[in-house]
Amino acid sequence: MTDLVITREHGATKGRYVMERDGVAAELTYSITSPTLIIADHTGVPDAFRGTGAGLALVKRLVEDARAEGVKIMPLCPFVNAMRRRHPEWADVFST
Repeated sequence: MTDLVITREHGATKGRYVMERDGVAAELTYSITSPTLIIADHTGVPDAFRGTGAGLALVKRLVEDARAEGVKIMPLCPFVNAMRRRHPEWADVFST
């Protein structure tokens, strides 16, 4: 996944991480509930990205940004929650 760039769109109440290839986008969306808590609510990885590690790359970026910004993540998205369970080293940024 090193060849694909993840961009972040961050608004007042919602945000998302996006990576695009050949006009197709994979995304991870979140809702902002407070200055210190976001809810990861959806990860969408089209078939064009399947098996490439795109979903994991999106979650890693979410975790990195949360750490840097002092924000906790509530993982309502099943994929983000599954990645949280597989990576106990991320426990510091998750609110369950």
